[in-house]
Parts: sequence; structure tokens; C-alpha cells
Amino acid sequence: MSTATIQRASRTPPRQHIRSRAGQEHPWTFAVPALVVLGLFLVLPTLLNFVLPYTDWSAFKSNLRFVGLANFGSITSDGSLQQALRITLTYAVLVAVFQNGLGLGLALLLERDTWLNRLARSVFFLPVLISALAGGYIAQAMLKPDGGLNQILSALSGQPVEIAWLGSSTWTVVVVALVHGWKWMGLAMLIYLAGLKSVPHELIEAGRIDGASGIQIFRRIKFPLLAPAITFNVATALIGTLNGFDIVQATTGGGPARSTEILNIFIFRTFGSGLYAQASAMSLVLFLAVVIIAVPLIIYLRSREKVLA
Repeated sequence: MSTATIQRASRTPPRQHIRSRAGQEHPWTFAVPALVVLGLFLVLPTLLNFVLPYTDWSAFKSNLRFVGLANFGSITSDGSLQQALRITLTYAVLVAVFQNGLGLGLALLLERDTWLNRLARSVFFLPVLISALAGGYIAQAMLKPDGGLNQILSALSGQPVEIAWLGSSTWTVVVVALVHGWKWMGLAMLIYLAGLKSVPHELIEAGRIDGASGIQIFRRIKFPLLAPAITFNVATALIGTLNGFDIVQATTGGGPARSTEILNIFIFRTFGSGLYAQASAMSLVLFLAVVIIAVPLIIYLRSREKVLA
């Protein structure tokens, strides 16, 4: 090999080094595949959801035609949409109460950092790791008239118990909301535990020196300082439940007598009937409901955090 060839090879940078330098100069090229997938399966359907409700898109027509607000008039004419919205709001409020009440209670009960409390925290967090559909089917099996819960009550009472826990058109929504709250109470517990750990120990000691009871310390010191944790837990519980589907579908499917038919179950059934444009109109109504409820709620909860400033 000649001297000129050796010098030319030494001046030529390795191919791997060229690729590395190109990646440093254009780092967004690595994000292109993820952005394409995100655009196709999230951004594009979201944008179409603001257009399709104003068309006659259905399984029974091959061409789209603009129909204005006709779909909104159709879905509100028989009162089914209003009923589904009312059930959805009731269900969301109940879940927020159960999820945060159980989570806060567990956090206060397991606040001390002992090995037994750490074990209990892990046990109560397990439902969060279970699939929501699996949790719903487990709850359905437990709450049947011949299910596990009635068998336990029968063994404890010595008499046969056959309560239809999911058979009441009045109380089933409360039972399903309790199942939903049980599913996510472990997450709320962890958030509240983190908030309790951030409370300055000096404030608690000062309260005890002043003769404050445990309840007074919680009301006057711990609870106000838990404002950020309360904001996060309440907002996520409400928004998540307004968009809920899986637990209700697994436990009751919207029954009995449509008493637990939240809006996403209603949308699912409408879309399954081939009325795609009407289902899109319902989903747009759900989006607006979430925005109308969530934005003022978050603003109010954030205003409570000013005490920490």
C-alpha cells in the first residue's frame, strides 16, 4: 500500500463516527418513528373527532355528507344522552370520594415507617397493578348471589346469604364505584403518603407541645399541607372516571336497567350499532364535559395551595 493511500485512509473518518455526528446534529430524526405513530393513532383521530360529528358517517352509507348539528339533536331527543351524563357524573363523584377517602385513610394508618406498614402498603398497592378489566371480572365473580362475598357472609352468620349486590337499579352504581375506588386507592395512598412525609416534623412537635390532639394536628397542620396531593388525587380520579369504561363494562355492562350505563358505555353501544357519527358526537360531548368540569376544579384546588406559598 502506498503512502498516499495510507494518508487518505487516515483522513477518512470511520462510518460509525459519521453516523454519530449526524445524530448529534439532527437529534429529532430519532423521534420521527414515534411521532408518526403518535400522529396516526392519537392526533389524527382526535382532530377527526371534531369533524365527524357534523357528518352522516355510519355503517349504512358509503359516502360522507355534512349534516350540521343534526346528530346532536338526534342523541338528545330521547333523553338517553342526558341520563348517561347524569350517571357518569354521579359515578365520577362517588369514585373520587371512595378513592380519596380510602387512600387518605390508609396513608394515615400506615404513615409510620415500620416493616409491617411497608408490607401492608405493598398489599394495598397490588390492585393498581392488576388490569382494570381483570379487577372488574374478579369483583363481578365475588358479588354474584352465589359468589365469594355471600359465601363468606354465610359462613360468618351461619345462614345462607344470597344478596344480589349488582342487581339493584339504585345501589349498583354505588357498588361499582366502590370497586373502582378499591382498584385505585393504592395509588392515592402513595400520593398522600408522600404528602405526609413532606410535612415538617417541627410543626407537628409544636402542635403536640401546645396540647393539640391527633385530630387537631391533622385538621390544622397535616390536611392544609396536603393540598398538592389532594389536587392531584381528586383531579386524576374525576378525569379518569369521566373517561372510564373497563370496570363498568366488566362488572355490569351498563345494567341493570341501564342504571350504570356511563357515557362511554353508551358510546360503545352506539358505535357498535353502526351509528358512527352519533357516537362521535357523544364523544365530543364527553370531551366538553370533562373540560367544563376539570378546568374550574383544578383552578379551585390550585388556589387552595396558596397557603403553602
